Amino acid sequence: MPGLRAGQCGDVSRSLSAEPDLPEDADEPPVQGAGATITPYRDGPLIVRGDFRLVDQDGAEIDPGRNTIALCRCGKSGIKPFCDGTHKRSGFSAPSASSRPRPAQIIREAGRPEA
Repeated sequence: MPGLRAGQCGDVSRSLSAEPDLPEDADEPPVQGAGATITPYRDGPLIVRGDFRLVDQDGAEIDPGRNTIALCRCGKSGIKPFCDGTHKRSGFSAPSASSRPRPAQIIREAGRPEA
């Protein structure tokens, strides 16, 4: 965001003063030394726990103010990228696990661009 230094997040920090709607087990401690754990909740947000860095598309750091956050999956949150519980009112539906196998990776040969 223009005019913000790393670690500042403008209106997002003010919006986060109202705690996002986290699942009951969201306060479970992260596994030590494992980095971040990201859990997609059925019909809800992505819960990120542990040691992570959140940055915007320009690389500016967004300080979430906590070690466990809920990221919006429904696209209707008023405090994006964070979840505000709107998914419940909007009828958002998504499984916890992928419903299809992951697509095959494109392997680039040295010196040849991806097709």
